[in-house]
This record gives sequence, structure tokens and C-alpha cells, in this order.
Amino acid sequence: MSTSKPVLKSMVETLRGRLERANPAIAMAAHNPLAAKLAAEAGYGAVWVSGFELSASHAVPDASILSMTHHLEATRAMRQAVQDRIPLIVDMDTGFGNAVSVAYAVPQFAVAGAAAVVLEDKTFPKDSSLRVGGRQVLVPVEEFQGKIRAAKDAADVLVVARTEALIAGLGQDEAIRRGLAYAEAGADAVLIHSKQKTPEEILSFCRAWPDSQVPLVLVPTSYPQLSFREVGELNKVGLIICGNHAIRTAVSAMRRVFASILDEGGLAGVEEMSYLR
Repeated sequence: MSTSKPVLKSMVETLRGRLERANPAIAMAAHNPLAAKLAAEAGYGAVWVSGFELSASHAVPDASILSMTHHLEATRAMRQAVQDRIPLIVDMDTGFGNAVSVAYAVPQFAVAGAAAVVLEDKTFPKDSSLRVGGRQVLVPVEEFQGKIRAAKDAADVLVVARTEALIAGLGQDEAIRRGLAYAEAGADAVLIHSKQKTPEEILSFCRAWPDSQVPLVLVPTSYPQLSFREVGELNKVGLIICGNHAIRTAVSAMRRVFASILDEGGLAGVEEMSYLR
């Protein structure tokens, strides 16, 4: 199933209109059609087609192991499940290679139902941003600008440029420099990521980000104490992504239920658990 051009254009414009700096859109992660449909039913502003969640659902690390075909099929299945109810934001990691790979991939994700794609400035294959001791090597700015331009030229979707400068320990000045360069190359928004356990690093970056620039995107997985209201008060952020909460919820619930069934020697006890009703 492919997404018709009118539906795709509608989803792109819907998402663009939701990137309000004073009232950021909230995206929930999903790794399958059911999770995407539940996110839509709950009232989220977008679905984050998460590379981490998709990898975890296949029991492999988030390290560019799954093929582009896996990601495409997941996107297509989620779009079919939610129809035109909610925009899909696809995590393309590093774009499956260089700028040529990006130019090849983005139109396919658009046809599959993506309203936006997110590209990050790490080398391919990537390593998970939050893995302790992970390899965090960034490509040159000019090379990543080429990927952004390739994505923008390839299809009419929003392109979010994700910089891992803070994750790689390069500091705020380098993160700002890269973000501005990516906006200049045509990015519709800049995703700034941090692995700090408190929000000070992210708050400092947001305050330093020029008011006239494209909106920022945050993924507050490691600093959950930062509320959506506080983010809106910054007037810099258009989108907040709940990055991996669907898969974490599913894994936690399955572990509890599976263990309980064996421990109790039957099903009666688990049927009383609130999340099975």
C-alpha cells in the first residue's frame, strides 16, 4: 500500500502547523501498527517511527542492523493502521549511507506514509546515542548539509536535522554551529539530543538558539523532569518526542505477566492485573 499524494501533502501540512513554539506537538514512539494506532487514539500530535523501538522489537541493538526495507515496511504498516489520523515522523538514523542513499530512500519513505524524516549527523553505521561507551563520531558539517539538501530535493516531506554534538561531547558552541549550518542547508527543524540526566545542558542550548531560527526538537528521555509546559515557555521548541516509551512499556508488562504465570502456576492471577482488563 502506498500513500496518495493528497494524503501525504495533508499530513505534511498538518505536522508543519503543529510545530508551535509556544505549544509544542508531542510525538509518541511506535514500533508496530498497534502502537501507532494507540498513540493516535490517545491524542498525540504525531507518531515517532522509532529506529530504537523497531530494532528492539527485532531483538537487535540500535546500530544500523535492520535494513531500509524493515524500516519502510514498518512505516507503511503504521500508515495503513492510522490512515490520515496522525502524521508519521520517521527515524532514518544516518540515512542508510551517504547523500546518494538519502536521495534514494526519502521518496520511498514519503510513498510509505512519512510526513517527516529525521536524519542524524553521525557516521554510518550508527551507535545508539545513550549507550554507555558508545562510538559517537560525527560526519563533517558540509557532508551532512549535502544529506539535508538531498532529502529536501527528493520529496515533499519535512526534514529534521539531528545533531549529536552534545552526545559526542563537542560542547554547546559546536552544537549551535552545526544546527545553524543544517538550517541553512534547508532543514525544517533541528533536533538537539543530550544524554545528561538533568535538563540544564538542553535548556542552555535552547536559550542560546536564535529566536529567528527554525524550531527545535527535543527527546527528553534522559531528563524526564523537564515538563512540556516548561519547554513551551522557552518558545524555541516545536516538537517533543517520547522516544522509546512504547517498547519499554511493552517489555516491562510482558516480563511481569510472563513471570507471574509461571510463579502462580496458572492464569487466574494475571487476569486481575489492571493492564490486562
